[in-house]
Amino acid sequence: MDRRDFLKAIALTGVAMIIKPGGTMDLLAQSVTDPATGGKTDLIAVMGGEPDAMFRKAIAEMGGMKKFVKAGAKVAVKPNIGWDKKPEEAANTNPELVAEIVRQALAAGASEVTVFDHTCNEWQSCYKNSGIAAAVTEAGGKVLPANLKEHYSRVERPEAVKMKNALIHNAILEADVFINVPVLKHHGGAKMSCAMKNFMGLVEDRGFMHRNDLQQCIADICTLQKKPVLNVVDAYRVMKTNGPRGQSADDVVLAKGLFVSPDIVAVDTAATKFFNQIREMPMESVGHLANGQALNIGTTDLDKLNVKRIKL
Repeated sequence: MDRRDFLKAIALTGVAMIIKPGGTMDLLAQSVTDPATGGKTDLIAVMGGEPDAMFRKAIAEMGGMKKFVKAGAKVAVKPNIGWDKKPEEAANTNPELVAEIVRQALAAGASEVTVFDHTCNEWQSCYKNSGIAAAVTEAGGKVLPANLKEHYSRVERPEAVKMKNALIHNAILEADVFINVPVLKHHGGAKMSCAMKNFMGLVEDRGFMHRNDLQQCIADICTLQKKPVLNVVDAYRVMKTNGPRGQSADDVVLAKGLFVSPDIVAVDTAATKFFNQIREMPMESVGHLANGQALNIGTTDLDKLNVKRIKL
């Protein structure tokens, strides 16, 4: 990345990159001043806090959880729990963030909050060793399995280009509210894994997606009629290489970031620009972003949005 592009990325996210001795990377907000658009906040970037504190700040700025979760609603939360890895390895969504979302949804009046993912490794080990099962249970939620075909129902998606139907997890189909909570990380096939890529964990046959133009299929699956009311991107720890599983602690940087938006394409666009400060990740290499915009799922043009930047 040249200096001009680097400064442009900083201007977007409101962050600067500092390399400390020992190779630790901190990403700290430079500016908390927003344009006086007079409209609603479309996307929030929070930097410098712990996962639960950053979400509390973000959701307050978005109008509070009651704006998205009504009394009596059934809420489905979809983090990334795909790998039998500990939280510090950054292969899965941070359990502190997931727990805070569960607590906030219940406090808003949700009748139940369920949490699940179609894991790559054995599901019970993933749920346990990620820390998510214990965190969700302690917060008052319930974890659901996604390892059997009976957990899914077929859904047609005529707007899709390649993947026009798929078996989708029943927890999403039966929920009143869907909250998407990915972890931001490198991915060998998709180049970057974030909110759109996290939809793969809703699908029973992910192999189809890998065999039939992964970048297009990621966009296709996001045409699902049941849209997330919020996409909450965990960028507290970021796996910068060897994703999606990772190989060692050297793959991970402590970024202390969080992005929140109802627009799944916009939040992934902001996250990609943020990731590009950690390692080179050209926007055009993450093909599902442009594909998603082409399908009218969301926008990659962040200049059209009211983006709020907050430093804790």
